[in-house]
Order: sequence, then C-alpha cells, then structure tokens
Amino acid sequence: MTATLRQTANTVANSMIEGASMATALIGGATGAYLGYELTPSAWTDGARIAFAGAVAIVGAVAIDGLAELVLAPMRRLMRSHSPLRATHASAPDPADTLNEALIQVATATEADAAHRAAGAAFRIDQGQNFLRDEDRWRGYEDGEASYYLAPGVWLHHRIEQTQYSRENHFTLLTADGDRPVTITSIDEIRHQLAARAAGLPAVPATADVDKDDVLDDDLTIHAV
Repeated sequence: MTATLRQTANTVANSMIEGASMATALIGGATGAYLGYELTPSAWTDGARIAFAGAVAIVGAVAIDGLAELVLAPMRRLMRSHSPLRATHASAPDPADTLNEALIQVATATEADAAHRAAGAAFRIDQGQNFLRDEDRWRGYEDGEASYYLAPGVWLHHRIEQTQYSRENHFTLLTADGDRPVTITSIDEIRHQLAARAAGLPAVPATADVDKDDVLDDDLTIHAV
C-alpha cells in the first residue's frame, strides 16, 4: 500500500470512529429523552415533563457515549500509532553530538530525499502506482541523483537539472555494457529497451542526448562525472 493510500485509509477510519462516537451519543440522548418523558407522572405539567426528559437525555447521552468509548478509545490509539506523521517522526534520528555525525545524518537524509523526488517525478513516465513510483525501490545518492534497478545490468537513472526558470527532471536508461545512457520519456520506451535486450537486439542507439561517463561498481552505485 502506498503512502497516499495509507493516509487516505487512516483519514477514513478516523472519520468513521468519530462518526460512531457521535451516533452513540445521539442514540443515548434520544433514548433518554423518550424514556424520561414516558416515565414521568401524567399529573406533571408538560413543561416539567419536558425538563425532566431533557435531563434524562443528557444523562443517557453521557452514559452511552462512555460505554462506547471503551471500544472506540483503543481504536483511536491504534490509528494514532499507525499515523504517517507519527511514523515519520519516529524515524527521525536523535540530534547529532558532533559535526561528523551531523554530516552523516544530512548525507543519509539527502539520499532519502533524492529517492523520494525520483519516485515523485516518475509519474511523468509512469502514471501507475506500483512500479516506478515505489519509493522503496529507488536508491538515492548524495549528489541528488537516484537509480532504480530494473534488471541485471540495467538501471533507470534520475537527475534534476536547474534551468533559468524551472527544475527539469531527466530519466535515462543505463546499461553495464552501453557507452551512453538512453533518454527515457515513457515507460513504454523502457519496455522496448528491455524487450530488445531480451531478444539480443541492439536497442540502445549509438548516440544519445546525454553525454557523461558513468561508473557502475559492485554495489550498483552510479556517480555522474
């Protein structure tokens, strides 16, 4: 389940819990008012009977709501423990004691930020929810770039280029045996490249838009020179 779906489910569940709380209070109040009015002696005036019924309605609403809270309170605690905001807060590291420790924390945060940005920008080439937009499958780097392992020897690379007026996202296909990366603008182009490689065809063109050397080491680290 993606973060968006989890947040939506959490919001709906919280709304249902609060709705159930209000409904039980209304039921308790209505029941109390009815019983309070019916149980008063007929010799009482209408005003006295209505006042008594109102008092019983309040008592009934509080009593029923209190009983319902015995069930709803644990559910509220469960929802709070699974809140995306709580999870984000819980994963934050403790304040650094030294400058080197702070640098390590910032480097780790930069890598996570790069993976998050790559997954977010992937909607431009993949509008599905369960493939390129899966943040957990992206690996970010300290330079702000990120890579996505597709198949042995094939990675999708993401980088952000700052232009005069905006920030542009660029996706390229990197191969262990290719001289140059191939610009990717749609997920269908990735399918074409993988299908060609599976068939043993030279799908990667001899020239490409991006001209830079990439080093792929054993742990799949990609660095732009």
